[in-house]
Amino acid sequence: MRASVFIATSLDGFIARPDGGLDWLPQGGGEPHGFEEFIASVDVVVIGRKTYETVLGFGGWFYGAKPVVVLSSRPQAIAPPAGAVCEALSGTPAEVVARLELRGFTHAYVDGGVTIQGFLEAGLIQSLVITRIPILLGQGIPLFGATTRDIRLRHVSTRDFPSGMVQSSYQVLPGNPAP
Repeated sequence: MRASVFIATSLDGFIARPDGGLDWLPQGGGEPHGFEEFIASVDVVVIGRKTYETVLGFGGWFYGAKPVVVLSSRPQAIAPPAGAVCEALSGTPAEVVARLELRGFTHAYVDGGVTIQGFLEAGLIQSLVITRIPILLGQGIPLFGATTRDIRLRHVSTRDFPSGMVQSSYQVLPGNPAP
């Protein structure tokens, strides 16, 4: 199964304020920058529990009828909104991917800092699209954390937007075996 990341960061690499706040992101997502096309290309969303709770706070269900898997060690704590196709799973990233593949899923959108870090560390992410927002937060929740090895990337493209957003796409190179 292919797994991809599409995420925004501050210029200094944070995906949220220390308290999880996202008030620094452009209103309404800013100008079109390819997210709608990206989300249409995936058949399942895999997010961490904290990211799930953040999304619930946006008002309305963001993913429509797209299946969403929430990674949680406490599945009973997940209360999907009406109309959501949502379930909780626990396990290592490799176990989660294996279960999703058995169900016929072929392209996952992986979201949430800890979740992205775990999937990268396990060698399960193939592509990253990172949109940098022109703001310095100084502190917050980082997109990337410590790794046990180098994870090599190939730059695919970079584009800029009138608002000052800069979006770079990377391919995670093969030969990044899990530890």
